Amino acid sequence: MVTELIEIIPEELAGCRLDQALAKLCPDYSRSVLKQWIVSGGVLVDDQQKKPKDKMHGGEVLKIQVQEQAEKGRAEAEDIPLNIHYQDDHLIIINKPAGLVMHPGAGNWTGTLMNALLHHFPELKTLSRAGIVHRLDQDTTGLLVVARTQQAFYQLTKALEKREISREYEAVIRGGMIAGGSVDEPIGRHPIDRKKMAVRIGGRVATTHYRLIQRFAHYTHIHLKLETGRTHQIRVHMAHLRHPVVGDPVYSGRMNIPAKMPVELLDFLRSFKRQALHAARLSLSHPDTGEWMSWSADVPEDFSQLLTLLARHDKAE
Repeated sequence: MVTELIEIIPEELAGCRLDQALAKLCPDYSRSVLKQWIVSGGVLVDDQQKKPKDKMHGGEVLKIQVQEQAEKGRAEAEDIPLNIHYQDDHLIIINKPAGLVMHPGAGNWTGTLMNALLHHFPELKTLSRAGIVHRLDQDTTGLLVVARTQQAFYQLTKALEKREISREYEAVIRGGMIAGGSVDEPIGRHPIDRKKMAVRIGGRVATTHYRLIQRFAHYTHIHLKLETGRTHQIRVHMAHLRHPVVGDPVYSGRMNIPAKMPVELLDFLRSFKRQALHAARLSLSHPDTGEWMSWSADVPEDFSQLLTLLARHDKAE
């Protein structure tokens, strides 16, 4: 049995070799298997065979012929509860909790969203990444879309690449931000710490728009909208503005404690061990009907409690 997967090289992988890009797009297969597919002609780039070392420019359409024996290394189905916000025959909208990793990888081979999807929707085993169209960081909560058919996966990934899927977030950031605005700064891999991203010359184009929802004395509740979808984009851009996302273990640095902070708020902030970032609204053109659809999800309980305590103890003048 042979299954055809369709992938689109995202802009952020421009400049990568084909084998490197394929490893990023298909993390549930070994590099040796992926290289074998390329060499044997099982991977076509814009309907042409390429070599593993050929550079990608972004936007290429990959057609991947997956042999049945190569599927043995795929993620296993696991009975993990999912908060399914919406579903039909073509797509699924998931409201992801904090702590749920997107797909198996080093240190997280089980217990991921992909494992859960394969249990609840067994047909997704024929789709690359079990139909996951875009990703949220492990401790970011909120909405994401999963395709249920090959055609839906192709159309949604293409729409994402063309910036036709709207993703809106809420965050609590450090500092009393005065006004909204935009950050238009390129993002690339950190030159020293390769696990981090950074604003840097030569990085990929990245644009984030933000506006104020509520300003406190030392913190601000903001709304954000992405034009691009770079890794850690919101977290990197807010840290670049010197307004890092509250609780961000990677980009916020040391916790600066304002003078005379009430004990109740201080204790809660010290116990808030994840970034206060929530994917609150997702809008897209339905891959089958073309209808423009939108979904929204309230912030989770810990985020809501943070806002309540800030309103009680950290009022702006």
